[in-house]
Amino acid sequence: MKFDSLGLVDPILKAIAELGFSTATPIQEQAIPVVLSGRDLIGCAQTGTGKTAAFAIPLLQFLSSKGRQPHKNPSALILAPTRELAIQIGKSFELFGKFIPLKSTVIFGGVSQHNQVQQLKNGVDILIATPGRLIDLINQHVVQLSHVKALVLDEADTMLDMGFVHDIKRVLKYIPQARQTLFFSATMPASIRKFADTLLTDPVEINVSPVSSTAQTVNQSVYFIEKKEKMQLLCSLLKEFDIEQSLVFTRTKHGADRLAKQLFKKGITTAAIHGNKSQNARQKALADFKNGSVKLLIATDIAARGIDIRDLPHVINFDLPDDSETYVHRIGRTGRAGRSGMAISFCSEEEKSGLKSIQKLIGFQLEIGKQVKQN
Repeated sequence: MKFDSLGLVDPILKAIAELGFSTATPIQEQAIPVVLSGRDLIGCAQTGTGKTAAFAIPLLQFLSSKGRQPHKNPSALILAPTRELAIQIGKSFELFGKFIPLKSTVIFGGVSQHNQVQQLKNGVDILIATPGRLIDLINQHVVQLSHVKALVLDEADTMLDMGFVHDIKRVLKYIPQARQTLFFSATMPASIRKFADTLLTDPVEINVSPVSSTAQTVNQSVYFIEKKEKMQLLCSLLKEFDIEQSLVFTRTKHGADRLAKQLFKKGITTAAIHGNKSQNARQKALADFKNGSVKLLIATDIAARGIDIRDLPHVINFDLPDDSETYVHRIGRTGRAGRSGMAISFCSEEEKSGLKSIQKLIGFQLEIGKQVKQN
């Protein structure tokens, strides 16, 4: 369906056209009318299908129809689990809201709060935040949420399942109960869905693809390998498949740093991105990866949320994730928006039970990787 058939106002359609879009993705086509109607919503769709635009576009229209508020406090709050994702969401609001007189601000931890505080004091209509920094600023009486009309939880499963649930409950105490609440995620496990149901009122549920499914455009394979031999296999695969750029996942921060150092010694340009890195270091690593000056970006799961690289050809699971749902998020970094991609996983003996859980979740067995010549 074309965007101009969704009841969107001219300023938003103009911004969409400038970005080169004309046809809505399935999640956008179904979610935009629901959000415009004011209903609560649970939206599940594969990573890379345009979920951010599915809530940013209608929220911009809804808030602009109300006009600028006389107070300086936000009318919409979007919570995200990581700095990178928060920044990405903020950019989307800026792009789609280019011709609408609404102010959006992104706040997150790991950097000085000075500039963020100043932006909040100048007034904001749309606030995109990570929970920790938001709570800090609430406690300092810098931000006030009593005028919030719409709450969005992006990557909702991560927000609720990886230590953010208590922070979210604290934030909810400051938000009016009479609000619109939107959950968006690539996966929605039953336990998370149960909690979501306590926060939403008569929600519309949209599933544009089977929950926990992976994109058909991604070729997925697995290599059974001893843990100590993974490094050598990675180097061989880089040469065999002439991989020019790849996102490589490790289970731990220490593992990411160690792998990056080992690859650097072999002359492979790499950068590591994880929660212990400063915000400036994380943003530089991501920028270097996007512009091609870094060949491999080594990442942990949380740090990788929000990495949106349009034409990323490969994802490599150097370590399999601790839970099978995370696998779906990881490989969703490639094969985005209908493009083809390749996801390669390494599986040691101790990781085989995890692989079994992954294959049960996605509904098929991964292809065994073809033998490669060892360097």
